Amino acid sequence: MLSLPPTVRVFVAVEPIDMRGSFDSLAGAVRRLGLDPVDGHLYLFLNRRRRIAKVLWFDGSGWCVLAKRLEAGSFQLPPFGAEQSRVQVDGATFASLLAGLDFTAARNGWYRREHVAERSGIDTQRAA
Repeated sequence: MLSLPPTVRVFVAVEPIDMRGSFDSLAGAVRRLGLDPVDGHLYLFLNRRRRIAKVLWFDGSGWCVLAKRLEAGSFQLPPFGAEQSRVQVDGATFASLLAGLDFTAARNGWYRREHVAERSGIDTQRAA
């Protein structure tokens, strides 16, 4: 499980970027979002198909880039406004994003199935 200190914020870029770049191009993308890449926060970028993710982080002494490619499926972003260029998420949402969980999937409610014998009208007391 990935845990982040409460002082670290995570920003997700909404627009896809070219994943061929590394440290400098990702830092430039952070600046285009209107943020400072050396402030110690995490910046998540996705490619167009949302199968590759890169995270940029500056720890005070140097740059760190984390990259992940999903073998199946795609990274799903949480809901956001149409005019937003970035979304701020918490650490749990960030870990869920990197795990490839789908935020848009509808959840089925929990329900209790009737026992097969009860549905067929068989008396379970006599059958035993």
